[in-house]
Amino acid sequence: MTSLRPLIPLLAAAGVLLAGNGMQGTLIALRAGIEGFSTIEVGAMGAAYFSGFLVACVLAPRLLQAVGHIRVFAALCAVAAIGTLSLPIAVSPIAWGFIRFCMGFCFSGLFTTIESWLNSSAAPEGRARLLSLYRIIDLAAVTGAQFLIPAFGAGGFAIFSVMAILFCLSLVPVSLSDRSSPAPPERFRFDLKALWQLSPLACTSCLSIGMTNSAFRLISPLYAQDIGLDEAGVALFISAGIAGGVLLQYPLGWLSDRINRRSAIAISTGGAVFAGLFLSFVAREDATLNMVGIFLFGAFAMPIYSLSAAHANSRADSSQYVLVAAGLTFFFSIGAIFGPIVASMVMERLGTSALFVYTSAIHGVLLVYTGVRQLTGPKLGKDSYGGFVALLRTSPVLFRLAQRPRNSNGAANPAESKGQ
Repeated sequence: MTSLRPLIPLLAAAGVLLAGNGMQGTLIALRAGIEGFSTIEVGAMGAAYFSGFLVACVLAPRLLQAVGHIRVFAALCAVAAIGTLSLPIAVSPIAWGFIRFCMGFCFSGLFTTIESWLNSSAAPEGRARLLSLYRIIDLAAVTGAQFLIPAFGAGGFAIFSVMAILFCLSLVPVSLSDRSSPAPPERFRFDLKALWQLSPLACTSCLSIGMTNSAFRLISPLYAQDIGLDEAGVALFISAGIAGGVLLQYPLGWLSDRINRRSAIAISTGGAVFAGLFLSFVAREDATLNMVGIFLFGAFAMPIYSLSAAHANSRADSSQYVLVAAGLTFFFSIGAIFGPIVASMVMERLGTSALFVYTSAIHGVLLVYTGVRQLTGPKLGKDSYGGFVALLRTSPVLFRLAQRPRNSNGAANPAESKGQ
């Protein structure tokens, strides 16, 4: 397992930074309602945010190449703080769309910086667990930050100041850390074809969860309001989803390090399909069932990105870590540009509950594709049977069945199969 001590300043900075960013996604939706913006305008602002993400996927690695990880981190944090303080000053859909574009650029660059830094420091056998730990810090910070919104209120200036303070505070541990940051990449080519050849499943997964997770983070506050929750209830609803992601993030990462990584992605995606259908057809407007459903949704949907990143990085060499970080963010951004817009249109046409019908449909397609790659893709470290047996070790009875004597062709012994 990778030593965490050199990475503590980076992980601490990431937690503070991501707390502010996660809170902003919820706040924008709530404040937009107060200002009288329509659901479609909220979706368009989400698309603008992820358009900035898309641009930074190409430019941020070049910034890393030019000045290094720490300087890029500091510069983008400063711009994010400026953008946050500009939001309550220029209140209009067009101004907010432009500011959110700039914020998307900043955070895409920050995520690329953090993830390439982590991957360059990760041991191959512990990569999924390290990325899962990063995601746990991300989700835990975002969960706690949600409750700052009802504490300060969505209607004033103070909450924007708090977010700017968090962005500035994240600079402290990184700026004062030792010189353990990775060397800037000597060369970088934004080669999506190479990334696709490296891992088609990781690219497809990030595209899919861009369409679903962006809808959850940016549109589900409107869903929560529509089922009758107040500001505190909305914060609790979002937090329940994120807390679910914290719960299964590390166990699924641990599982991914021990079995075929595609199997772990399939388990996570299948759970997300079930949770979305539960929210749409069982929970409906029941507040308690919605909390249970969104907790399950987060538990299975949130880990997919880190599992996909671990899958791609396990096939990459050290010169490709920046490409993987930037390229997967690119595919996520493509999905996330369309996700909030499509989700808001589906909700306006078909009603509130259709939000999670939409997410289940997207996750269902990803689940089918994962199964196809499991059957037709190249073997990854452990073959499918070996990964399946590793999973069955948690059940002694099933494991004894998996250990049936096998003939030279790998098939089960016919005599044993008949109970003789």
